[in-house]
Amino acid sequence: MSTSSFLVTGIRKGCARSFRRPFPFSMVQSCLQSTQQPIPAARLPCRVKVSAGKRYAWCACGHSKKQPFCDGAHVKKAPTIAPLRFTPDKDSTVMLCACKQTKNAPYCDGSHFRVIFQDIVKKVKGVFK
Repeated sequence: MSTSSFLVTGIRKGCARSFRRPFPFSMVQSCLQSTQQPIPAARLPCRVKVSAGKRYAWCACGHSKKQPFCDGAHVKKAPTIAPLRFTPDKDSTVMLCACKQTKNAPYCDGSHFRVIFQDIVKKVKGVFK
């Protein structure tokens, strides 16, 4: 086996890196979109009118382009995270979680305040580096 055809693959934080030897000359990096944890789709909840008896699929992974509802993006980008299907009892306007950190899925429980706070802390730490 020649050194130039040797392929090394390393995985770090959901990103696959492939390197062909010799290292500095031909580095190939490709990030996989597959994640094990949900990603925040937005920092604030979505206000949505729901109808009694109608079935809804709430996006639990955060990859859907039709937030807060599922569009099937989890099949490729987060296959281990399935949408949450729910049927409301009455017609109403509800706040559906968009940060994907709620303990009361699919409804917002205020967890987005923690996500916003974590973002602010990251920004402040970045200023003082």
